[in-house]
Amino acid sequence: MSGEDAFQEIEAALGYRFADRALLEEALTHASAAGTDRPSLERLEFLGDRVLGLGLASLLAGAHPDDGPGDLARRHATLASGDTVAAIGREIGLHRHIRIDRGFDRDALPPSVVEDSCEAVIGAVYRDGGHDAAMAVVAWFWGSMIGDRPPPDPKTALQEWAQARALPLPAYALVATDGPPHAPVLTVEARIDGFEPVRASAGTKRAAEQAAARDLLDITAAAGG
Repeated sequence: MSGEDAFQEIEAALGYRFADRALLEEALTHASAAGTDRPSLERLEFLGDRVLGLGLASLLAGAHPDDGPGDLARRHATLASGDTVAAIGREIGLHRHIRIDRGFDRDALPPSVVEDSCEAVIGAVYRDGGHDAAMAVVAWFWGSMIGDRPPPDPKTALQEWAQARALPLPAYALVATDGPPHAPVLTVEARIDGFEPVRASAGTKRAAEQAAARDLLDITAAAGG
Protein backbone atom coordinates (compact mmCIF):
# COMPACT_ATOMS: atom_id res chain seq x y z
CA MET A 1 0.00 0.00 0.00
CA SER A 2 1.36 3.42 -0.93
CA GLY A 3 1.94 6.18 1.58
CA GLU A 4 -1.01 8.09 0.15
CA ASP A 5 -3.30 5.08 0.53
CA ALA A 6 -2.10 4.55 4.11
CA PHE A 7 -2.78 8.18 5.00
CA GLN A 8 -6.26 7.99 3.50
CA GLU A 9 -7.06 4.79 5.36
CA ILE A 10 -6.00 6.25 8.69
CA GLU A 11 -7.77 9.56 8.07
CA ALA A 12 -10.96 7.68 7.20
CA ALA A 13 -10.72 5.69 10.44
CA LEU A 14 -10.07 8.85 12.45
CA GLY A 15 -12.78 10.88 10.75
CA TYR A 16 -10.18 13.62 10.43
CA ARG A 17 -8.22 14.93 7.43
CA PHE A 18 -4.77 16.38 8.11
CA ALA A 19 -3.81 19.77 6.73
CA ASP A 20 -0.17 18.83 7.35
CA ARG A 21 0.35 15.17 6.61
CA ALA A 22 3.97 15.42 7.69
CA LEU A 23 2.61 15.24 11.23
CA LEU A 24 0.84 11.97 10.47
CA GLU A 25 3.98 10.61 8.84
CA GLU A 26 5.94 11.51 11.97
CA ALA A 27 3.35 9.77 14.16
CA LEU A 28 3.86 6.60 12.11
CA THR A 29 7.67 6.59 12.31
CA HIS A 30 9.14 4.33 14.99
CA ALA A 31 12.51 5.33 16.43
CA SER A 32 14.12 2.37 14.68
CA ALA A 33 13.21 3.86 11.29
CA ALA A 34 13.90 7.51 12.08
CA GLY A 35 16.80 9.48 10.64
CA THR A 36 18.14 12.99 10.24
CA ASP A 37 15.46 13.76 7.66
CA ARG A 38 12.69 11.73 9.32
CA PRO A 39 11.82 12.45 12.97
CA SER A 40 10.47 9.67 15.15
CA LEU A 41 7.08 9.62 16.80
CA GLU A 42 8.47 10.13 20.30
CA ARG A 43 7.76 13.85 20.69
CA LEU A 44 4.22 13.49 19.37
CA GLU A 45 3.71 10.45 21.62
CA PHE A 46 4.73 12.58 24.62
CA LEU A 47 2.15 15.19 23.64
CA GLY A 48 -0.55 12.70 22.72
CA ASP A 49 -0.27 10.89 26.03
CA ARG A 50 -1.17 14.13 27.83
CA VAL A 51 -3.91 15.04 25.38
CA LEU A 52 -5.49 11.60 25.76
CA GLY A 53 -5.30 11.85 29.54
CA LEU A 54 -7.07 15.22 29.50
CA GLY A 55 -9.72 14.00 27.07
CA LEU A 56 -10.50 10.90 29.12
CA ALA A 57 -10.62 12.88 32.37
CA SER A 58 -13.05 15.36 30.84
CA LEU A 59 -15.31 12.64 29.42
CA LEU A 60 -15.32 10.68 32.68
CA ALA A 61 -16.03 13.70 34.86
CA GLY A 62 -19.00 14.59 32.66
CA ALA A 63 -20.37 11.06 32.42
CA HIS A 64 -20.03 10.15 36.11
CA PRO A 65 -20.92 13.19 38.22
CA ASP A 66 -21.50 11.05 41.33
CA ASP A 67 -18.17 9.21 41.21
CA GLY A 68 -15.47 10.10 43.69
CA PRO A 69 -11.88 10.64 42.59
CA GLY A 70 -10.97 7.02 43.37
CA ASP A 71 -13.56 5.57 40.99
CA LEU A 72 -12.69 8.14 38.34
CA ALA A 73 -9.00 7.32 38.68
CA ARG A 74 -9.65 3.58 38.27
CA ARG A 75 -11.79 4.17 35.21
CA HIS A 76 -9.13 6.48 33.78
CA ALA A 77 -6.32 4.00 34.42
CA THR A 78 -8.17 1.27 32.53
CA LEU A 79 -9.05 3.48 29.56
CA ALA A 80 -5.52 4.87 29.31
CA SER A 81 -3.80 1.51 29.82
CA GLY A 82 -1.35 0.23 27.26
CA ASP A 83 -3.64 -2.66 26.31
CA THR A 84 -6.59 -0.35 25.63
CA VAL A 85 -4.58 2.21 23.67
CA ALA A 86 -2.91 -0.52 21.61
CA ALA A 87 -6.32 -2.03 20.82
CA ILE A 88 -7.54 1.36 19.63
CA GLY A 89 -4.40 1.72 17.53
CA ARG A 90 -5.16 -1.58 15.81
CA GLU A 91 -8.76 -0.49 15.27
CA ILE A 92 -7.42 2.57 13.46
CA GLY A 93 -5.12 0.29 11.46
CA LEU A 94 -1.82 1.75 12.64
CA HIS A 95 -0.11 -1.65 12.94
CA ARG A 96 -0.25 -1.98 9.16
CA HIS A 97 1.46 1.34 8.48
CA ILE A 98 4.00 2.06 11.25
CA ARG A 99 7.44 2.61 9.74
CA ILE A 100 9.79 0.27 11.58
CA ASP A 101 13.21 -1.28 11.11
CA ARG A 102 13.24 -4.47 9.07
CA GLY A 103 14.33 -6.35 12.19
CA PHE A 104 10.76 -6.12 13.51
CA ASP A 105 8.15 -8.68 12.56
CA ARG A 106 5.16 -6.60 11.45
CA ASP A 107 2.81 -9.50 12.10
CA ALA A 108 3.95 -9.65 15.73
CA LEU A 109 4.50 -6.02 16.65
CA PRO A 110 4.82 -5.47 20.42
CA PRO A 111 1.64 -3.80 21.70
CA SER A 112 3.79 -0.97 23.07
CA VAL A 113 4.80 0.02 19.52
CA VAL A 114 1.16 0.34 18.44
CA GLU A 115 0.31 2.11 21.71
CA ASP A 116 3.03 4.72 21.19
CA SER A 117 1.97 5.36 17.61
CA CYS A 118 -1.68 5.72 18.66
CA GLU A 119 -0.76 8.35 21.23
CA ALA A 120 1.46 10.03 18.66
CA VAL A 121 -1.44 10.20 16.20
CA ILE A 122 -3.57 11.89 18.87
CA GLY A 123 -0.72 14.34 19.41
CA ALA A 124 -0.52 14.91 15.65
CA VAL A 125 -4.25 15.67 15.44
CA TYR A 126 -3.86 18.11 18.32
CA ARG A 127 -0.96 19.86 16.58
CA ASP A 128 -2.76 19.92 13.24
CA GLY A 129 -6.33 20.70 14.23
CA GLY A 130 -6.25 21.89 17.82
CA HIS A 131 -8.00 20.92 21.02
CA ASP A 132 -11.49 20.29 19.64
CA ALA A 133 -10.27 18.01 16.84
CA ALA A 134 -8.21 15.91 19.24
CA MET A 135 -11.05 15.68 21.77
CA ALA A 136 -13.37 14.51 19.00
CA VAL A 137 -10.99 11.65 18.15
CA VAL A 138 -10.76 10.63 21.82
CA ALA A 139 -14.54 10.75 22.20
CA TRP A 140 -15.05 8.73 18.99
CA PHE A 141 -12.81 5.82 19.97
CA TRP A 142 -13.16 5.78 23.76
CA GLY A 143 -16.72 7.07 24.12
CA SER A 144 -18.39 3.65 24.16
CA MET A 145 -16.22 2.63 27.14
CA ILE A 146 -16.77 5.75 29.25
CA GLY A 147 -19.86 4.32 30.96
CA ASP A 148 -18.30 0.98 31.87
CA ARG A 149 -18.30 -0.11 35.50
CA PRO A 150 -15.07 1.00 37.19
CA PRO A 151 -12.62 -1.85 37.75
CA PRO A 152 -12.11 -2.87 41.37
CA ASP A 153 -8.96 -1.82 43.17
CA PRO A 154 -6.28 -4.57 43.29
CA LYS A 155 -7.06 -5.74 46.83
CA THR A 156 -10.75 -6.09 46.03
CA ALA A 157 -10.00 -7.82 42.72
CA LEU A 158 -7.65 -10.30 44.42
CA GLN A 159 -10.22 -11.01 47.13
CA GLU A 160 -12.89 -11.65 44.48
CA TRP A 161 -10.47 -13.92 42.62
CA ALA A 162 -9.89 -16.00 45.78
CA GLN A 163 -13.60 -16.18 46.67
CA ALA A 164 -14.48 -17.34 43.16
CA ARG A 165 -12.14 -20.31 43.69
CA ALA A 166 -13.23 -21.06 47.27
CA LEU A 167 -9.77 -20.12 48.56
CA PRO A 168 -8.95 -18.41 51.86
CA LEU A 169 -8.84 -14.64 51.60
CA PRO A 170 -5.47 -13.00 50.85
CA ALA A 171 -3.36 -12.15 53.89
CA TYR A 172 -1.20 -9.04 54.29
CA ALA A 173 1.57 -8.39 56.80
CA LEU A 174 3.80 -5.38 57.38
CA VAL A 175 7.35 -6.74 57.30
CA ALA A 176 9.56 -3.62 57.24
CA THR A 177 9.52 0.12 57.81
CA ASP A 178 12.38 2.22 56.49
CA GLY A 179 13.17 5.82 55.75
CA PRO A 180 12.81 8.99 57.82
CA PRO A 181 9.58 9.80 59.69
CA HIS A 182 8.55 12.41 57.12
CA ALA A 183 9.04 10.00 54.19
CA PRO A 184 8.60 6.41 55.40
CA VAL A 185 8.84 3.38 53.14
CA LEU A 186 6.64 0.51 54.28
CA THR A 187 7.05 -3.01 52.93
CA VAL A 188 4.11 -5.40 52.97
CA GLU A 189 4.05 -9.10 52.21
CA ALA A 190 0.92 -10.53 50.57
CA ARG A 191 0.03 -14.22 50.56
CA ILE A 192 -2.58 -16.31 48.80
CA ASP A 193 -2.89 -20.09 48.70
CA GLY A 194 -1.03 -21.78 45.88
CA PHE A 195 1.46 -18.99 45.12
CA GLU A 196 4.71 -17.69 46.52
CA PRO A 197 4.27 -14.60 48.71
CA VAL A 198 5.19 -11.25 47.19
CA ARG A 199 6.45 -8.04 48.76
CA ALA A 200 5.86 -4.44 47.74
CA SER A 201 6.86 -1.09 49.20
CA ALA A 202 5.17 2.30 49.28
CA GLY A 203 4.78 5.39 51.40
CA THR A 204 1.70 4.07 53.20
CA LYS A 205 0.61 0.61 54.31
CA ARG A 206 -2.52 0.78 52.17
CA ALA A 207 -0.56 1.70 49.05
CA ALA A 208 1.93 -1.10 49.71
CA GLU A 209 -0.91 -3.60 50.14
CA GLN A 210 -2.47 -2.46 46.87
CA ALA A 211 0.86 -2.79 45.08
CA ALA A 212 1.41 -6.29 46.48
CA ALA A 213 -2.11 -7.31 45.50
CA ARG A 214 -1.51 -6.01 41.98
CA ASP A 215 1.67 -8.09 41.72
CA LEU A 216 -0.17 -11.20 42.91
CA LEU A 217 -2.92 -10.58 40.36
CA ASP A 218 -0.29 -10.42 37.63
CA ILE A 219 1.19 -13.71 38.85
CA THR A 220 -2.18 -15.47 38.94
CA ALA A 221 -2.99 -14.18 35.44
CA ALA A 222 0.36 -15.38 34.10
CA ALA A 223 -0.30 -18.79 35.64
CA GLY A 224 -3.61 -19.01 33.81
CA GLY A 225 -5.68 -18.27 36.84
